[in-house]
Parts: sequence; C-alpha cells; structure tokens
Amino acid sequence: MAAPKKTTYINTELDWAEEQLSSWRAYVDANPMHQLIDRIEWKPTAKGGVMPMVIASIESQGKFIQETMKNYLALLEVVDKLREKEESKVEVRGSAELSSMAESFLKNRK
Repeated sequence: MAAPKKTTYINTELDWAEEQLSSWRAYVDANPMHQLIDRIEWKPTAKGGVMPMVIASIESQGKFIQETMKNYLALLEVVDKLREKEESKVEVRGSAELSSMAESFLKNRK
C-alpha cells in the first residue's frame, strides 16, 4: 500500500495560487470587454440635490481587466513551472535525502 503524499509548504502555496487563478479567470469571464458600461453613482450636492458621478469608466474597467489577464498569465506560468519542479522530486524513505549524483541519475533515466 502506498503511503499518502506529504503535504509540503510549497504545495499549499501552489493550491492557493491556483484558487486565485480560478478567481481571476471567473472575473474576466464574467466581465467581457464588449459589455462594459460606465459605473455611475449619485453623489449628494451641498444644496441637497444629487448629481451623477462616474465611479469607473469603460476605459478604466477595460484596463483593469487587461492587467488582470496579464497577471493571470504570469502567475499561471510560475505555477506550472513550480508544479513540474515539485512533481519531479523523488521521495525517499525515512528522513534521508538523495545525493546529487542519485538525483541526476533518476532525472536522466526517464
């Protein structure tokens, strides 16, 4: 019977990063560029009336979505590289560690 895989600090961080990626992707999917509209709120004036005020313009929302997409792609690349690195690690029985020579042998063997 195989022993359960130990949860390491890096795996926990990678799981969190993947949750962020899915959150960012859901936000971008929920706010398509062609459906953006100016966000307007009503601001009270000094004389007791109200006037419309643009809280977020179409341009600023579009820029935020583009930045979110750039950040998404950058984080996705980092997470993929770290996942590959973590999966390539070989677990050794007990508290022993592999020597560099043994690690290079296992990497080249595959």
